[in-house]
Amino acid sequence: MPTPPERPLSTAPLALEEEKIDLSDQRWSDAPVLALFWILAGVVFLQFFTRYVLNNSIAWTEEIARFLLIGVTFIGSVMATRKQSHIAVEFLYRWVPRPGRRIAQTLLDLVTTVFFIVLAVLSSQIAGRTNSAMVSINFPKSIVYWIVCASFVAMAFYSAWHTWRHLRTGTSKLIDPELHADHIRATD
Repeated sequence: MPTPPERPLSTAPLALEEEKIDLSDQRWSDAPVLALFWILAGVVFLQFFTRYVLNNSIAWTEEIARFLLIGVTFIGSVMATRKQSHIAVEFLYRWVPRPGRRIAQTLLDLVTTVFFIVLAVLSSQIAGRTNSAMVSINFPKSIVYWIVCASFVAMAFYSAWHTWRHLRTGTSKLIDPELHADHIRATD
């Protein structure tokens, strides 16, 4: 059986198209989560370097990384609430008539706002009852819970603002997706 002839390798350079980066939806209020993220990255790198390269890890890096991750999560959720980019089941909205979508959006907005308010109250209670310090450094653990509480208050504020805007205008991304479609979203 004869072997097929080998094809010559293509020497043409790979052409990649760069997408334009759009930061128009970023606000100055998003800066704390970006700063915390890079501090977290630095602490995790320091932990990795001291543990695996120097074979002598710094004791406080693991605990601080854990608390920084909590901060990034909840402060990042404030940004997601402001941008209305939390997960939603848009698939079901396609088959519901517009009046039903508007009722569902109103209920969703109200439940979300109440949920954030309840979690702000609960996290403030936890923060008020926490009197211990972190294990590795002498820093009160309640600060972490107060940051979580402040994040829930900010999320409740943004959620209430969006609820008011949806009720006032009568539209949203879920009620009228064709009006709010952007150039990034794929069309069906």
